Amino acid sequence: MSFLFGRAKSRATADLPKQARDHISKLEGPNGASKSEELARVLSQMKVLLQGTQEADSSPEQIYQLVTGLIDEDLLHLLAVNLFRLPFEARKDTQVIFSYVFRFRPAAAAPKSDPIALSYVVCNRPQVLVELCRAYDHKESATPAGSVLRELLKNEAAAAIILYDDGDAPGSSSKGLNAIDRDRPQSGRGVFWRFFDWVDKSSFEVAADAFTTFRELLTRHKELVPRYLSVNFDLFFEKYNNVLVQSKSYVTKRQSIKLLGEILLDRSNYSVMIAYVDRGEHLKICMNLLRDDRKMVQYEGFHVFKVFVANPHKSLAVQKILIMNRGKLLSFLSHFLEDRTDDEQFIDEREFLIKQIRNLPATPVPPQR
Repeated sequence: MSFLFGRAKSRATADLPKQARDHISKLEGPNGASKSEELARVLSQMKVLLQGTQEADSSPEQIYQLVTGLIDEDLLHLLAVNLFRLPFEARKDTQVIFSYVFRFRPAAAAPKSDPIALSYVVCNRPQVLVELCRAYDHKESATPAGSVLRELLKNEAAAAIILYDDGDAPGSSSKGLNAIDRDRPQSGRGVFWRFFDWVDKSSFEVAADAFTTFRELLTRHKELVPRYLSVNFDLFFEKYNNVLVQSKSYVTKRQSIKLLGEILLDRSNYSVMIAYVDRGEHLKICMNLLRDDRKMVQYEGFHVFKVFVANPHKSLAVQKILIMNRGKLLSFLSHFLEDRTDDEQFIDEREFLIKQIRNLPATPVPPQR
């Protein structure tokens, strides 16, 4: 008789995604509250099925059936879109479901193959990733979605989907990974560009989570990101400098300057760094940071400023600014952050910059490259 119970369990597993889809479709209707509770119960059942219990381990066969059911019913997309509408515990359960589903590989799968749900999403349903990003529009969904996103961003293809989302424009990731044109400049209308406002204009909790995801996008993949930044250099750094580096929020300003320094000093971003420190207007922004009223902003700004000064092939524009302000800079730097007496590296770097500025030529010299 046990095979009968096995069939019953199989049918119950197959029904869960269909039930969830039905409840989601009625969340905004007159019975939305009751449907929300019913959906929460279904999601809780899914979580238990994926995790197992103390009494019984999860079944790989049932997990496979649930994962394929979630894909077939387009439930990954529906849950991402409606995450903010779910009750608190249901949002937590959904986070667990996403995490398990996007990691699941069938036993017969090749060891280095992508999980089936992740492979499906990046090739056929990239909107799932886009909607997880858009969860930052709502404080209710920001944290669970952010946690899922950062796990997904360990995969380069998932990161590419988010970076290259550009609506219906040619070369956008909206039609899947294989449709991406990595050499086509972005319009700035894709979901990645929304992060600038999520980081700068959201509540503290949402902004902090969005920045963590934003940083992950820009620092993890050492081939994907430098190419992206090179192709979209002007648009990216215009937004980065104007929205984040010059933000009115102290937290946003400080952490954005620190991240800028990390990006510029990463060896994989060498060509991006050279392009950035060639611009006189970028140096002016950086010099203003050194005069900020807040010492930690000054300190983070110093680590960007030193990239300009240490560059042996300074552009004419950068040389002109440094030479014109040589006297003021030497006087300013000699007393800059004097209280950091225990920071030997900072003191050495400050002295190095003073020496470099003092030894600049009387007039700009064309750089030799």
